[in-house]
Amino acid sequence: MLQQKTSANAAETAFADQAVITTVDGENSVFESLSVSLAEMRKLKGVLGYILRSDTSAIIDLIESDKIIENAILSSQIHESCQEITKQFNLGGMESVLVEGKNVKVLCMSIGENKISVFMEKSAAHSWIIKRILM
Repeated sequence: MLQQKTSANAAETAFADQAVITTVDGENSVFESLSVSLAEMRKLKGVLGYILRSDTSAIIDLIESDKIIENAILSSQIHESCQEITKQFNLGGMESVLVEGKNVKVLCMSIGENKISVFMEKSAAHSWIIKRILM
């Protein structure tokens, strides 16, 4: 049992040391288009990074590499919670959700099978990100 924890911690450390994790499925053109748009947005002031994932692919590009796992879990939990809420209250599909913390906010969107989470400074304007992603 101790050996399993050690290997899990080693894998977690190896994962956390990577700033960009990319696996791209050539069959998902929407995923590819979103990845290009997000890579451009990532360069803008106030954007701290993003997570883009589909059923078969994922791209993680975050400034704080030591928080990759935490941010990936947060992103996943936001998407799952929103799906559950929309089902329970018959709200249809989720377009976008903004979660604001003390210093950081996260914009989450679902486009088809693709799930996007954009992490930004609290002072950054998120409405232009939504417009740019939907273009």
